[in-house]
Amino acid sequence: MTGAPGGAGGPEPGAGEPGAGRPRSGALLVVGDVVTDVVARHRGPLASGTDTAAVIRTLPGGAGANVACWAAHWGCADVRLLGRVGADAVAWHERALIGSGVRPRLVVDPEASTGTVICLVDTGAAAERTFLTDSGASLRLDPGDWSDALLDGVDRLHLSGYLLFSASGRALVQTALTSARARGVPVSLDPASAGFLVELGVDRFLTLVEGLDVLLPSRDEARLLTGFPDGADAAAELSRRIPLVVAKQGADGALVARNGAVIARVPAVPATPRDTTGAGDAFTGAFLAALLAGAEPGGAAAEGCRAGARAVERVGGRPPTPGDDTASAVAPSPSAEGVAAPVAGSVTADGTTSAVGRAHAG
Repeated sequence: MTGAPGGAGGPEPGAGEPGAGRPRSGALLVVGDVVTDVVARHRGPLASGTDTAAVIRTLPGGAGANVACWAAHWGCADVRLLGRVGADAVAWHERALIGSGVRPRLVVDPEASTGTVICLVDTGAAAERTFLTDSGASLRLDPGDWSDALLDGVDRLHLSGYLLFSASGRALVQTALTSARARGVPVSLDPASAGFLVELGVDRFLTLVEGLDVLLPSRDEARLLTGFPDGADAAAELSRRIPLVVAKQGADGALVARNGAVIARVPAVPATPRDTTGAGDAFTGAFLAALLAGAEPGGAAAEGCRAGARAVERVGGRPPTPGDDTASAVAPSPSAEGVAAPVAGSVTADGTTSAVGRAHAG
């Protein structure tokens, strides 16, 4: 194996949540997918039966891995990732994760190759994308890859929703949830894909996530899970089942809901999109980093919106790393209460953190 307040009016978003507003010193553990992204940026409709000009790049990706990298970039000093890859790309993915400040625990699958996602990005005004997904080894994580010791020193556990789309992944989710509840570690989950949710089934999904503390759906996912066409109504309804719901609304920002009501509306940060791949992962990573730093949910959602804005101005789903010349102009908010500025750092081969060098804003 190798914040600033998020909305006007109403109660403070984090009021009543155990530990809300108090910095935590422990780690964030992310369990989820690590895949290779092949990003093809084209303009206008694809030309059927012939060539379509495109700019193509191969990049490290995966929703779980992206969340971990953005959390580290947004100031979380100890981010760990459990994932499964093939032998074909394990070294490349390890280097990329370590370079982003993440401590990877990658299980090498003896049979399957690393998952691959082809991202077709229309470079028009919205930079919308379509995914072709070969999950490969990423969805073959199973309870045998889990150890209760993974939670040692962990203050929050985040699960990628993609785990729910395989039998072994669903079993792992239940194992991890049980272990986290026994230790009092709060658990969050991002549903990951409206398309896969349709295949899984709404009732089955809601049963599988019982006991979850935080759900981070997109607007479309929240609508699908409730049947409510209005994003705010959908977020409020979900919060009757899950204590805290933070629903990402794309260009409309985010909604924070608790106890059947929306308690904060967080505006989006203006950005010029180049590629929307990973924007939701960036939101989730920054949101979790801000919570661990002591921000209330509304303030943490505001940091998530900042990260999402930065993500859409880049190609691929990961944050910039030192020497990366594709960084956007959107910086984290160093003045947000309880949110550390992102740092550049590295992790040694034995998993211990080396000296963290410098804070950077871009």
